Amino acid sequence: MARREIARRLIVNADDFGRSHSNNEAVVRAHQDGILTTASLMVNEPGLDEAVALARQNPRLGVGLHLALSHGHSALPPGKIPGLVNERGEFSNQPTATGFRYFMRRSLREQLRREIDAQFEKFRATGLPLDHVNGHLHFHLHPTVFRLLMEAADKFGIRRMRLTREPFWMDAPLARGRRWYRASHAAIYLCLSAYARPALRRRDIRHTRHVFGLLQNALVDEQYILKLLARLPGGDSELYSHPSLDEFKHEFDALVSAQVRAAVREQGIQLIRYQDL
Repeated sequence: MARREIARRLIVNADDFGRSHSNNEAVVRAHQDGILTTASLMVNEPGLDEAVALARQNPRLGVGLHLALSHGHSALPPGKIPGLVNERGEFSNQPTATGFRYFMRRSLREQLRREIDAQFEKFRATGLPLDHVNGHLHFHLHPTVFRLLMEAADKFGIRRMRLTREPFWMDAPLARGRRWYRASHAAIYLCLSAYARPALRRRDIRHTRHVFGLLQNALVDEQYILKLLARLPGGDSELYSHPSLDEFKHEFDALVSAQVRAAVREQGIQLIRYQDL
């Protein structure tokens, strides 16, 4: 009896939607003219209103919340969360030190809860359906942040979340160099995802089996995507990127590449959104 082949389905996501006009333009053009299917919205950045308007004009684009608790601005004024931001409402740009503070200082947990609530409320106010949840620099998997998200999952309407993990052995054929960076990040996120997975299962919060792009760190170019498509495993996967028309134009170019679009068709890969899981 022939073995049944497992369909290959791929979410192609853009992080940092709403960060700037350049990010917003890249997201919409990559969705309309390329393979992009979803985007993660930063609700506290200057391009928010434009991003929301563009999302409404493109209802097939799945939009989720890109929770920001490091690098960027807060939803709440500094006086309400003085342990999280400076007087200008800016989070720290040192993610490792920030992560340790959030874990060690129990006094910050109530401030984190308030800020998380405020960012979900700002997303709700856009009127856009919540396609998924993830975090800037993957802070949604930080143990303290993740517990707060799970405590309020029903209130926030969290039904799908990025479970960030990319085994090094899967990444090894796709890229070269920076082996220490790639191996260490693979190990860190395998541990974090192992901690988070049982809680997601108990709450029936869906996620993809694999996530690609983590070990590339803003180097998701055409060559990388073509290699990935040829080796994409069966089941549901996510490829995330940071397309823009300036800083990361190579990632935008890869998403609209004619070769990439042809490879998706030739490989029989289904492009989906988180809401399709």
